[in-house]
Amino acid sequence: MGTTERADKFYADQVLDRLNTRMRAFVARQEMFFLATADRHGECDNTFRAGPPGFLHVLDETTLAYPEYRGNGVHASLGNIEENPHVGILMVDFLQDRIGLHVNGRARIVGDEEMRRAHPGLAADPVPGRRALVWVEIDVEEAYVHCAKHIPHLQKVPRQSRGEGRPWGTDDFRRKGGDFFGAAAEAPERGPFLPPPRADSGTWRAEAQRMLERAERRPRATAGATGGDSGPDPESPAFSGWFSRSSSA
Repeated sequence: MGTTERADKFYADQVLDRLNTRMRAFVARQEMFFLATADRHGECDNTFRAGPPGFLHVLDETTLAYPEYRGNGVHASLGNIEENPHVGILMVDFLQDRIGLHVNGRARIVGDEEMRRAHPGLAADPVPGRRALVWVEIDVEEAYVHCAKHIPHLQKVPRQSRGEGRPWGTDDFRRKGGDFFGAAAEAPERGPFLPPPRADSGTWRAEAQRMLERAERRPRATAGATGGDSGPDPESPAFSGWFSRSSSA
């Protein structure tokens, strides 16, 4: 495409292997980010995470961490991370600087108690529905700017105009968005969605629960001489995917 020279200059000038002072300050005030993951086959998922400013914690210049809440119970990102630790985070400031920051790295799942032992200064969020089930810790490999020229400049709605507030932790169907896209209304005609390889919901839920329990009890790996992890807990079985290929619909 004839862009090699521009790309080389961008990598030389803008791509860092750590978060510099300005990047760390930017991360600390963000209230949302977009998270990209993929499973061991390269099947991708992109999702949205939000919380109070600083919910994406800067632990040091090469490490970020964020809490995973109860959500809808699917935990697709956590399942992907168990199979493939490579993640991409995109933070976009629509309100103040109208700029974005990409962070790519390797992630691992950490239990809440383990994270708080390692970082006792972490605040415990009192809001129901914002209490961490587990944490995702990310070793930064690349950090670089996202171009501002196509980012819209948005404005927050005043607090008094936000109605009854954010329904953190709710299972109320309407307050979670209801059937906005009409998918549930079409269910009787199309039948249930069963991702390949096919599995019944009980098998899926059991595997999801086992994955969360492993993450919560997994001890922190011992850092080696180079600062890297010595490897996963040898007593924790390797994650084998959400579905058994022997399952039938």
